Amino acid sequence: MLPGILGTKVGMTHVFAEDGKMVPVTVIQAGPVFVTQIKTLEKDKYNAVQVGFGKKSDKSLTFPKYGHLKKAGVETNLRWLREFRVGDTAGFELGQEIKADVLNEGDEVTVVGVTKGRGFAGVVKRYGFKGQHMTHGYMTHRRPLSNGPTGPARVFKGKRGPGRMGGDQVTQNGLKVVKVDAERHLVLVSGSVPGPNGAFVTINKEGK
Repeated sequence: MLPGILGTKVGMTHVFAEDGKMVPVTVIQAGPVFVTQIKTLEKDKYNAVQVGFGKKSDKSLTFPKYGHLKKAGVETNLRWLREFRVGDTAGFELGQEIKADVLNEGDEVTVVGVTKGRGFAGVVKRYGFKGQHMTHGYMTHRRPLSNGPTGPARVFKGKRGPGRMGGDQVTQNGLKVVKVDAERHLVLVSGSVPGPNGAFVTINKEGK
């Protein structure tokens, strides 16, 4: 069985558990995915299954990717391709369709996604700096001011300053599968997931 699945973030909502507690969840459209390549220990030095998800127009599909999908017997123009390491490739076939039922309620998962892009941001928004006085004629309310020591006469690497914020790959750990709707290809995961609505995410079972 595949140790994870690909999907897109739909949005956040909440459900009520059996004990009446409200649980915030993220709804993910997970799958269906199609097997596009099978890597074996003998040929590739490791066992893995490559799957594809999403749809793409004919004009947006590159010719090498078209040949790769045609070789796998997949008729759909898949947008994203990702690999999952497996212990044994037995039971997988090229072109095989895999649905969200590879996950079960209660499974602990990690979700990998790309955070929202915030553009160029200052230190107050980017790192939560306190800022300066807002009264008595102060003119540098949100600027970082002094930027380095006078001894070496340079700025040390890693110093926090203004710059591009967001758009980074983030792995969210410690999430649980609250509900799986295989017919509608939906998975409800406890807590928040990186990225805006519609963002591509990868769900991995923890320990797999």
